[in-house]
Amino acid sequence: MRVNGEHYRSIWIDESSGVLQIIDQTDLPHRFTIREISDLETSAEAIESMRVRGAPLIGATAAHGLAIELGRDASDAALDQAIERLLETRPTAVNLRWALDRVREAVQGSSLDRRAARAREEAILICDEDARNCEAIGESGLAIFEGLLREKKQGVPLELLTHCNAGWLATVDWGTALAPIYKAHEAGIPLHVWVDETRPRNQGASLTAFELREMGVPHTVIVDNAGGHLMQRDRVDAVIVGSDRTTATGDVCNKIGTYLKALAAHDNGVPFFVALPLSSVDWTLSDGLAGIPIEERGAAEVREIAGLSDRGTLERVALFSSKSPVANPAFDVTPARFVTSLITDRGVCEATRSGLAGLRAET
Repeated sequence: MRVNGEHYRSIWIDESSGVLQIIDQTDLPHRFTIREISDLETSAEAIESMRVRGAPLIGATAAHGLAIELGRDASDAALDQAIERLLETRPTAVNLRWALDRVREAVQGSSLDRRAARAREEAILICDEDARNCEAIGESGLAIFEGLLREKKQGVPLELLTHCNAGWLATVDWGTALAPIYKAHEAGIPLHVWVDETRPRNQGASLTAFELREMGVPHTVIVDNAGGHLMQRDRVDAVIVGSDRTTATGDVCNKIGTYLKALAAHDNGVPFFVALPLSSVDWTLSDGLAGIPIEERGAAEVREIAGLSDRGTLERVALFSSKSPVANPAFDVTPARFVTSLITDRGVCEATRSGLAGLRAET
């Protein structure tokens, strides 16, 4: 996708230096910073600090981090230790383990002196596949949006609402929930996006709004609790979000607050779509509430907020006293019964075991 008119992926290998590079998302939208990932620890830190985030991008970054570490030590012990370290970074997104398992399997049959190169090849393949899969999600969602538009008066734009960031910054390119929006915008479909601010890290306001602005997509940032109000007044035609982990039965784990959007959509008869690659499905789980670990993050994310000062400097300020305790669950689970459809890289399906199994069976 584009920044200042120039195409970027969220993670890439610099052609001249051969060094892995990322966009530091903690500096957006006020600064566009490119950082290098030079070893296992900088890879892990980038995931933990959310310089990179989003289930597909977390997996891609971990795969590259593992490849870099195997260039230092390709032994079985180093492989196991590196995987263990990377698995510690974020517990909720299933793509993390999926990507690391792919790299492990890819290098198992290679000689020690070949392992690093083979791991790097697999990491690049994971990135390229993710970009293609996300574009395919966009095509699947485009057909849905075209159908919704036909139900509206001619010339009236499609009104969409999204929560958190599920755009190209959460993947390698295109995104999940934003991919159909980009495809629709390219196709000339008139649309407008309500962008949830998404406290506590404000990933909607800082990342989704940044992406949409750079791509020229009409949008408006709203506070998280405004979504239900807009739905009650028929100002939302559909809600579309991403997923960090989806169970084999269609339960969806996504950024905290997603469940409340699903409830509001259900009460107001608004379609609620979830866009994801099949790599985000945990086929071992049937019950999202019981089986998906919910990451608890630090109190500072809730107590403090960062922004651009009048002096043009990035600063953090405290919103309330440090004497008040904080709970900061990063995700919640939306039961499958509230999901209208799952939009995947292999097509659209019901949020049911049989719906997902049918897509999985396709080659």
